[in-house]
Amino acid sequence: MNHDAYDDNYIRAILNGVKSIAMVGASPVNVRPSYFAFKYLAQRGYDMIPVNPGHVGKSLLGKPFVASLLDIGRPVDMVDVFRNSSHIMPVVDEALKMTPPPKVIWMQLGARDDASAEKAERPASKWS
Repeated sequence: MNHDAYDDNYIRAILNGVKSIAMVGASPVNVRPSYFAFKYLAQRGYDMIPVNPGHVGKSLLGKPFVASLLDIGRPVDMVDVFRNSSHIMPVVDEALKMTPPPKVIWMQLGARDDASAEKAERPASKWS
C-alpha cells in the first residue's frame, strides 16, 4: 500500500466501517491536536476510548481514560495513534495482541513508521 497519499473514498470507507475508536495518546488538554480529534469524532457518534496511562482516573468528554489498549476489555474497531513516530511500534504490537484485533490501525498526520505499518498489514499468522 502507498502510504504517501490516500484516496478520499478509501478514507471514507474506513470511517464508515468503524464504530469504536481507541485513541492512544489522547489528551484532556483542550489545545492539543488529540483533544480536537477526539472531540470531533465523539461528536460524530463514534464510541471513543481515551488511552493514556498518565491520565488514568480522569475522563475526556465523559469517557474514562484507560492505561493501555489491553485494559479496554472489549472489541475496538480502530486504534488511532497520537504518538510520535518513535513510539508507534509498541502501540502496534499491543494492538495486535487485542482479541479480536482492531480492523484498522490509524497513524495521525506527521506520525509515520513504515515498519509498523507493514507489520499491521501482515496476515495475523505473521505478526511476530
